[in-house]
Amino acid sequence: MSRIACVFPGQGSQYRGMGRQMAEAYPIARETFERADAALGFPLSRLCFEGDEEELKRTENTQPAILTVSFACYRVLEQAGVRPDFVAGHSLGEYTALCAAGSLAFEEAVVLVRRRGQYMQEAVPLGQGAMAAILGASAEIVERVCREAAHGQVCAPANFNSPQQIVIAGHTAAVERAIALARERGARRAVLLPVSAPFHCALMRPAEERLAEDLARVAFADLTIPLVNNVDAALITSGEAARDGLRRQVSRPVRWEESVRRLLAEGVTTFIEVGPGRVLSGLIRAIDRSVRTLAVEDPASLEETLKELRT
Repeated sequence: MSRIACVFPGQGSQYRGMGRQMAEAYPIARETFERADAALGFPLSRLCFEGDEEELKRTENTQPAILTVSFACYRVLEQAGVRPDFVAGHSLGEYTALCAAGSLAFEEAVVLVRRRGQYMQEAVPLGQGAMAAILGASAEIVERVCREAAHGQVCAPANFNSPQQIVIAGHTAAVERAIALARERGARRAVLLPVSAPFHCALMRPAEERLAEDLARVAFADLTIPLVNNVDAALITSGEAARDGLRRQVSRPVRWEESVRRLLAEGVTTFIEVGPGRVLSGLIRAIDRSVRTLAVEDPASLEETLKELRT
């Protein structure tokens, strides 16, 4: 049986003007932005639609902005009659997935991810942490390179994105040593990423501890749609498992390739990327070119996706 998964993007997919066309075309999308503005106490919608690029790139703004755009798009898709068999999200995107699955209230989620962004930014002084993309090297090689480059510092895989793309994170000097080693070991490319903090590594443990307190105060219902989580690439349906997964993912790697393979094993043949950009679609095709990838980020892509699903 052919199954559908909706997948939701994480930080890095943002762009100025995202969500504007959806809000103009669909009342349910516009209402989603209004709810976010009210929950946060400032006009996030204006930041998405016409805000300054640099302001949008600030982690505490980026995270609620991407979540809101993605959830607005999902509500429009749902209103059109599409209900996925599974959901998943990349890092921040897991919050959107839990909103879609009915586990986490949207207003709670948008406040949580703003705090999450603040905590992650504050966990490591600017300049002391870094991330790098390693292309064309196996997981085994990347893990070995990180161990050898650490020299008593933190250096570890942060995102297992696809067979050809692994992102590492840690102390700046250790990450730079790892880049040099990866090039020596035959990596096709190894480059520093323009990010403001070393996400998904042990340096984020202070952020994890702070976020855990916020997560403990929020209600998590059992999921109405099964989710494959980042931290274990496991299929979950309980609210407590959802809460625990969000806590642990802060300082542990995103197992995106394993998550996609788990969805493939569950019979998923169509992936719909819901939210800004097409980053996840590219990663999914790099994992398995036989699957169908669709996207919903504006009215045109929505109509194209609905047309494809009808065929």
